[in-house]
Amino acid sequence: MSAGRDHCLVTTSIIVGGSGALGRVLAQRFADRGDTVVITSRTRERADAAAAEIADTVRGLALDLSRPETIAEALVDVREVDNLVLAGVPAGFNTLAQFDIAKAVEAVTTKLVGYTETVRVLRDRFTRDASVVLFGGLAKERPYPGSTIVTAINSGVTGLVKTLAVEIAPHRVNAIHPGVVGDSPRWRDVPDHPHVPRTPIGRLVTMAEVADAADFLLRNTGVNAEDLFIDGGLRAT
Repeated sequence: MSAGRDHCLVTTSIIVGGSGALGRVLAQRFADRGDTVVITSRTRERADAAAAEIADTVRGLALDLSRPETIAEALVDVREVDNLVLAGVPAGFNTLAQFDIAKAVEAVTTKLVGYTETVRVLRDRFTRDASVVLFGGLAKERPYPGSTIVTAINSGVTGLVKTLAVEIAPHRVNAIHPGVVGDSPRWRDVPDHPHVPRTPIGRLVTMAEVADAADFLLRNTGVNAEDLFIDGGLRAT
C-alpha cells in the first residue's frame, strides 16, 4: 500500500464504466479539477473514444465486469488509486414472465462479482485516503414490473458496501442510488415523465447532481458504509 496521499500531487481517479453517461460527467468533473483520470469500458476503442472527448489527461482501459476472471489483467497498469468509482450498470430489465437466465446471470456477475473483484484487485494500490463508491439504483427501494433482478442486485450493493467497509478498513466505501435522471440519454427525450409530478422538488435529478453526490461520498472522510439516494425525494411519495 502507498505510504499516503501527498495533496500536492495529482489525484488518480478510476471510473469503471466511465464511458457511460453518468461516468463521463463524473470523469469530466475530476479532469476539470486536475485529476489523472482512468475510465473503462468493455472495449478499448469505446474507452479511448470517450476519454478523448473528455480531456487529454483521461486514459481509457478495456475492462469487462461480466468476466471477473479478466479484471486483474485489465488493471495491471494502474499503479495508484485515490478515488475508485464503480459505475458499470448492466441492462437489468428482465420480466418474470419472460425470464432470461443468461441475461440475469450476466447482470448479477457484473455488479456484484465484478465490483468485488475490482476492489480486491486494486486494494493494495489504494493510497492512504483512498475511497470507493459503488453505483446502485432506486429500484432497490421502488421495484417496478421487470425489475426483479435489478432490484435484487441493487439491494446486494447495500450488503456489499457493509462488508467491504469492514474488509478494506480503514479505507471507506459507500453506495449511491440515483433515481430517474432527467437529462440522461435514457430519459431526456421522454415527455411528461410520470415520476415528475410525484417528485417533491418538482423535477427529476440531473447527472451533475448525481456526480456531485458521488464526489461528496469520495471526499467526506466521515462518511462510510452508507447508502445515499439522489432522487429528489421520490422515495417519500
